[in-house]
Amino acid sequence: MTTTKLNVLFKKMQKDDKKEVLMFHVLSDELPHADELLKMPGTITVLEIAESEIEPIAAEFANIQRDSKKTVLKFNVNADSKGKIDKFYPFAGSNVDLLIKPSQMTIEEFYEKPHEGLEYKVNNDGTADVAPGQLELVK
Repeated sequence: MTTTKLNVLFKKMQKDDKKEVLMFHVLSDELPHADELLKMPGTITVLEIAESEIEPIAAEFANIQRDSKKTVLKFNVNADSKGKIDKFYPFAGSNVDLLIKPSQMTIEEFYEKPHEGLEYKVNNDGTADVAPGQLELVK
C-alpha cells in the first residue's frame, strides 16, 4: 500500500451524532499525487498526521473537489472511534503533513456496528454447541 503525503490546511472538523467530518485544503493549483488521490473517494483510508504522536484513524474518503485555487479533501470518521479523533482537534486551523494510505477495510465493515457474537464450542466431529439461551431455532 502506497502512503501519500500532502501538506494541507486542516480546515475544519464537524461533528454530528453518527460521524465526524474532517476537511483539508491543498492550497495550490497543482495537486501532488493527483492520480492516486482521484481513485480513493468512496473507499476507506487510514489518516495520520506526520511527526505527531496521534494514532492513525480509519476514515471514509468522502469526496475530493478541485477548483483553480484549492483542492478540498473530505473524510468521514465514525463517531465511535473511542476518543482517537479528539486528538486531532489541536491541529484544526493549521497546516499539517497529512499521510493518506488505502485501507483493506470495506465500506460495509467500516460502518458495521460491533456485536458480541455467540459463545460456542466446536466438537471433534465439526458440529458446534451453543450455550443455552443464546440461540433460538424457528421452524
